[in-house]
Amino acid sequence: MKKQLIFHEKFYNEYTFDPAAKLGRMESIIKEFSDFEIITPSPALEEKILLVHTEDHLVRVRNELDEAYSIALLAAGGAILAADYAIEHQPMFAVIRPPGHHASPDGYWGFCFFNNLAIAVRHAALKNTLIIDFDLHFGDGSSNTFVNDSEITYYSCEGATSESFITNMEHFLSQQKNVDLLAVSAGFDRHIDDWGGLLSTEDYFTIGKILKAFDEKNGANRRFACLEGGYNHNVLGKNVRSFIDGFY
Repeated sequence: MKKQLIFHEKFYNEYTFDPAAKLGRMESIIKEFSDFEIITPSPALEEKILLVHTEDHLVRVRNELDEAYSIALLAAGGAILAADYAIEHQPMFAVIRPPGHHASPDGYWGFCFFNNLAIAVRHAALKNTLIIDFDLHFGDGSSNTFVNDSEITYYSCEGATSESFITNMEHFLSQQKNVDLLAVSAGFDRHIDDWGGLLSTEDYFTIGKILKAFDEKNGANRRFACLEGGYNHNVLGKNVRSFIDGFY
């Protein structure tokens, strides 16, 4: 299997004034992947955004955000491309920003404008989809999007210690069967040197390995992940690499 990930140089640009958009954040990740082939996405069409978001939401983002709007379309396009690879049984990680899991069908906050992962899941249109979110923060936008959708399950990982965090995730996964698509909101702000102060770099490898094993045993060998949080540039790249080494 080729070592590949999805990224566009435009994600280097500081498109607004929040921690997800800071200069140096993407650089800290990409420098860890000199041995990977970079696949460049195209911006999502507005019709793809409307798979999740209302037209009023799209127009509001377009009118209020200027430069961030075009980057948000590109991020959604990166997530869609990752899902396309997953459908063809090739695991994929999208190094994209802005993040997305706080964006609901008609609202946004928390550095998120469009819900990249949710758009990609709707684009894939597979019957039994499982979303695992291990970001520090609950993905209220993803939960709101799929709350009444019986074919898509959203799970936000929790735990008071690194051990219980991983054990709780394993217990949840043990109850899931016959998953057609595994989509992962990969946030790295729960690291011991980031906002959450809980997980080690090695824990992210373990999480990736567990998700891979689950997908190969109980799924259709279709999995992808999208970057969400993670704000300490000194450790972010190593954490992403650790996760991908387990996940691929």
